[in-house]
Amino acid sequence: MRPKKTRWIKCVPKERCFKPLCKPLNKVEVVSLTLDEFEAVRLACFEELKQVDAAKLLKISRPTFSRILTSAQRKIADGLVNIKAIRIEGGCCEIIKKRRRVKHD
Repeated sequence: MRPKKTRWIKCVPKERCFKPLCKPLNKVEVVSLTLDEFEAVRLACFEELKQVDAAKLLKISRPTFSRILTSAQRKIADGLVNIKAIRIEGGCCEIIKKRRRVKHD
C-alpha cells in the first residue's frame, strides 16, 4: 500500500466533537472523521465545488477526492442514523496559512 499523500486544507473546524443531546458522551459510540474528510464535505457540500476543483485545492486527484468524500458521507450518516458522536481528528493534512497582503504606497 502506498503512503498517503499530504492533503492541504484551508479550514480547521472550530468545534471538534458533535454529540447527540439524548446521551452523555461517555455512553455514546463515536465515529471519527479525519480533517481531510471534513474539508472534502465542506468543499463539496457546503461550498458546492465540483469534485475536480475541490481536489485541486487539496492537491490530490479527483478519484482520491471522491473516495475521501464518500468515506466522510458514510461516517456522517452512521453518526446521524445510529445516534453516535462525530469527532473530527487526525488525517495526513497540512494547514494552508492565510497570506497577509502588504499594502505598498
